[in-house]
Amino acid sequence: MVKHIILWTLKPELQGAEKQQVIDGMRTHLEGLKGQVPGLVDIHVYGGTAALASSNADVMLDSTLESAEALQAYAVHPAHVHVADTYVRPFTALRSCLDFEM
Repeated sequence: MVKHIILWTLKPELQGAEKQQVIDGMRTHLEGLKGQVPGLVDIHVYGGTAALASSNADVMLDSTLESAEALQAYAVHPAHVHVADTYVRPFTALRSCLDFEM
């Protein structure tokens, strides 16, 4: 099993209700990839109003995949690419990633 964790900082011009709407869209569409992408075991998105003031990122993706090969396939899977290009990349200023075997 492989853990794929992403932290995003959203663009600074996103504030208030608009920022929360973007986070909600990210959550809905990224979590919706479960069952569409082979090898994707679990996926959750956290952030928005649940984040404490001590946070220095806006959104976290916590996903589990069957293997490193499944992670590579996930990265280029058309459903994932569509979600990333439509609901994530246009709104993010900074991305950090940690992938590791469990």
